[in-house]
Amino acid sequence: MHHREVILKLPEPTLLALQQIAATEDISVGTLVRNAIAREMSRREKAKTPIRADERLVAPLRALLADDFAYAGSWTDLGHRLQRKGFALAESGGGLILLSQGTGERLCKASELGYSFSALLRKFDAPFPAGHRHATSLNRKRATLPQPNAPARQEQRICAIPP
Repeated sequence: MHHREVILKLPEPTLLALQQIAATEDISVGTLVRNAIAREMSRREKAKTPIRADERLVAPLRALLADDFAYAGSWTDLGHRLQRKGFALAESGGGLILLSQGTGERLCKASELGYSFSALLRKFDAPFPAGHRHATSLNRKRATLPQPNAPARQEQRICAIPP
């Protein structure tokens, strides 16, 4: 492969750090920089594109389910409300997705409907059922927060969304 010469201006401390790393790896600074650029280009090529639902699908769903999300008092209540309309929530990545109950097809993210996972956690003051990965961090946060004038909790709320 033919290499073209490029002039790169760097601050002195950065250049010194690159020279130390290159010496440790027994390569030139040029090779170190070329390898870093190649890794970055590869990372960008492999980056996932966000899965966005079609707004023509999301808008009617948002309207259909707005009252259910707004008036549900717990995860269980929300699960029942969605189930009556043929939907279910499931965890996915760092949040929740809305599924068609009949087919299990992913329809959209709950956040695309206007209800982020963190907002629902705050609203219901309980972790998402079925061991969602954020449930543990919520419980850890609760345990470290001081609760002035609050009686000790004697029971733990367990909510389940029906399958």
